[in-house]
Amino acid sequence: MSVCTAAVAPAVCAPLPVLGADVTVPLATGGEVAYAALDYAASAPALRRVWDDVAAYAPYYGSVHRGAGHLSQLSTDLFENARRTVAGFLDCRADDQVVFTRSTTDSLNLLAAALPAGCQVFVFETEHHAALLPWRDARVTFLDAPRSPRQAVETLRRALAARAPHGPALVCVTGASNVTGELWPVRELAATAHAHGARIVLDAAQLAPHHPVSVRDLDVDWVALSGHKLYAPFGSGVLAGRADWLREAEPYLAGGGASRRVTRRADGGVDVEWHDGAARHEAGSPNVIGAYALASACEALTEAGFDTLVAREQYLIGKVRAGLAEVPEVRVLSLFGDDAPRVGVISFVVEGWNSSHFAAALSAEYGIGVRDGLFCAHPLVRTLLGGEPRTPGECGAPGAAPGGRSLNAVRVSFGAGTPDEHVERFVGAVRELVRDGAKLRYRTRDGRCVPAV
Repeated sequence: MSVCTAAVAPAVCAPLPVLGADVTVPLATGGEVAYAALDYAASAPALRRVWDDVAAYAPYYGSVHRGAGHLSQLSTDLFENARRTVAGFLDCRADDQVVFTRSTTDSLNLLAAALPAGCQVFVFETEHHAALLPWRDARVTFLDAPRSPRQAVETLRRALAARAPHGPALVCVTGASNVTGELWPVRELAATAHAHGARIVLDAAQLAPHHPVSVRDLDVDWVALSGHKLYAPFGSGVLAGRADWLREAEPYLAGGGASRRVTRRADGGVDVEWHDGAARHEAGSPNVIGAYALASACEALTEAGFDTLVAREQYLIGKVRAGLAEVPEVRVLSLFGDDAPRVGVISFVVEGWNSSHFAAALSAEYGIGVRDGLFCAHPLVRTLLGGEPRTPGECGAPGAAPGGRSLNAVRVSFGAGTPDEHVERFVGAVRELVRDGAKLRYRTRDGRCVPAV
């Protein structure tokens, strides 16, 4: 695995090997070009290391926790070792649990189902829907979008100070925005939560692929993340943290694996004794491939070294932001300002353009894959745009609302597998599209923006 050292400029560091690096796509203008995957915030490509590890294990696949045969025992060991690897990657405390789920969304819904009675939840409107919406059965206080990290901490402090002094409370906060890429003051928010008798869960879906996440150092109670954003496919996720609320809650799913003992009663009913550990919320046959892929990605990122990965990513962020700054029609979206620390996630609007047209042009004419719309964070994007966007993905109407406000946004995102050339192609494409007025070459068909040629 080729990575740079501290003595080498990030500009010449090699990206980590990922699948799809040699895939070519057709262009509307003719010919083909190597695909530039710049939508890491939605799903990152699989690391080659992860794919090779999974392929090596696949012939030995067997049932987990359910068989005496050699392959079943091997798969069970692999699954439980993956749990330990993830715990180490997240620097969990000795008594923390690591529960495997399908995704960050699934993890936060699991925690929502485990909330004690009367729990009050505090969540900023800036959250991804996975963190904004699961708390339907709790008393929820939605907090306005802050305009600085300090304001975020103060907003939370005031809200917690105003709550009833007794009863459980939970704060849910992102580590890095999936819209702006900006880093949130997680350690300070955790300290504020704990000072007011509340617990805190960290949505690390966008943070963990870019920065080390230490449950112990950040002093969060839980962390949730997704494998598919961490260079590991196969539908895996994690909820890691304190065991007590999870142990005391009814199982997230009822079925085999979650139950320790099931007996019939004399009246014809069924009595169930549930497991106390992580298995309590992992009913059904475990996704051992997904867990192993996630653990492999954790090992690969750790071995590459986050200092190296962060340095290279910051170099790429600088190139993108400098390139966009040279195009007056482009406005980059931000909550905390230009100087805020961030990961490789940048959203922007282009004056006079509908975001769907712009994303379609990047794909059709340059072979670049980005995201357009509201990014499953509708309240945040509406706040940043200053207007009411239309349905995400709609592209038949004009590209700006009354008063010149953009309807949606374009998001470019990248990470450990992104080569310099893809970033350079993107910056050049933005400049050329705005200069040439390519929006006239696109139309709507079947609800999608497609080339008019």
